[in-house]
Amino acid sequence: VQLQASGGGLVQAGGSLRLSCLASGNIFSISDMGWYRQAPGKWREKVALIGSGGLTDYADSMKGRFTISRDNDKKTVDLQMNSLKPEDTAVYFCKIHGRRTMFASSRQYWGQGTLVTVSS
Repeated sequence: VQLQASGGGLVQAGGSLRLSCLASGNIFSISDMGWYRQAPGKWREKVALIGSGGLTDYADSMKGRFTISRDNDKKTVDLQMNSLKPEDTAVYFCKIHGRRTMFASSRQYWGQGTLVTVSS
């Protein structure tokens, strides 16, 4: 199973970016999908999660600015980021919980990360 994240880049404060993550490979089912981020010198933190039924969960500082969505058929999870701030600068990682077969245990898979830089 591979996760390919894209959409990062440089944006001015107040701007927007849309991140996308595609899951590929031998995967039978996906439950939770989400985005995390890690800023220099800081721990990795949750940004947003979305369950298989569409239930979402956001970190407090992202509520109202970020929107997570998923396409189960395409096996993608997107993160629309609006009103970006310099403190949103970080490497953003996508993560899924999935099963490779019907009988396999669910495990988590991480993408390689995409850099978002917000200039002031």
